[in-house]
Amino acid sequence: MSSDLTDPGRAMKVLLLTVLGALFFAYYWADNFDPASLQGARVLLTGASAGVGEELAYHYARLGSHLVLTAHTEAFLQKVVGNCRKLGAPKVFYIAADMASPEVPERVVQFALDKLGGLDYLVLNHLGAAPAGTPARSTQATRWLMQVNFLSYVQLTSLALPSLTDSKGSLVVVSSLLGRVPTSFSSPYSAAKFALDSFFGSLRRELDVQDVNVAITMCILGLQDRSSAAEGIRGVTRAKAALGPKAALAVIRGGATRASGVFYPWRFHLLCLIRAWLPRPRAWFIRQELNITAAATA
Repeated sequence: MSSDLTDPGRAMKVLLLTVLGALFFAYYWADNFDPASLQGARVLLTGASAGVGEELAYHYARLGSHLVLTAHTEAFLQKVVGNCRKLGAPKVFYIAADMASPEVPERVVQFALDKLGGLDYLVLNHLGAAPAGTPARSTQATRWLMQVNFLSYVQLTSLALPSLTDSKGSLVVVSSLLGRVPTSFSSPYSAAKFALDSFFGSLRRELDVQDVNVAITMCILGLQDRSSAAEGIRGVTRAKAALGPKAALAVIRGGATRASGVFYPWRFHLLCLIRAWLPRPRAWFIRQELNITAAATA
């Protein structure tokens, strides 16, 4: 025992791990979030009718932001708008929109600019699973998923970027662990999320080179607790849904502090780092997260 404690190599390893651990936790515990910075902020939020998006709307309302909310179902949006007004949002508008239609993003952004006079935050949170009855890995499903979960993000960003440039605003992109770590039985959805990560990572560099003061915050979340996300992998994965209010608050803090990335839960950051060491995990490791019987019949 004494020889282990006095071994210089072992002591250096322990010291290095301790320092790395301290830096890692200091990174996540640092809190320079100022809630007052969001009072009066002009926010366009997509996917606002349920789950994390709904909780984002409520947090922004409590903080006094001006809101334009959009999602597919008007009845759900009306409920969220009413709750936002009760929570103190000074201005809140909504526009029902189906992001599967390529012409919709322009209408949504123009509506937001008309109602708010400009944008300080574009929060991209919407997602969609393939339409019912469509084979999960078919070309049709992949094309649909790419339009909703990737191309519409690109369209909304391009249209809102001039206003965000004027306001020195922020792009907040709510993505998924499946955009960093691929898993089984989710290839089209994961492809769209990987595309988001690549597009916005490249865009961040372009804006830096051009001295454009628009922040981009990529948010890597677990399964969001809404029906469209949960139903797509129900019975296939053993992963639990992320808690909406806590995940939403993490997203808002990241956007307000202009952080480059948000991971919720925080351990997802470790998983992304580990992926570099285990690019092709063995089948037994994958099975720990999957119900193989259900997945095989999906």
